[in-house]
Amino acid sequence: MYFQRLEDLRVDKDMTQKDIADILGCQREVYRRYEKGTRTIPIDFLIVLAKYYNVSIDYIVGISDNKNNQ
Repeated sequence: MYFQRLEDLRVDKDMTQKDIADILGCQREVYRRYEKGTRTIPIDFLIVLAKYYNVSIDYIVGISDNKNNQ
């Protein structure tokens, strides 16, 4: 599954894929595959990213258009 919002959130914060990969503790290429949907992102990484971006996991994965982390 391709999560456009992963890329959008990263770009909005002026972060590189390497920056986000460092936060997650993974290689940049691994994170790139999460953004492009060629690799499934682990739930623990989604939790970290939701906290980092202050949005809900539902927003990241496109279930909701509500950014609120509530």
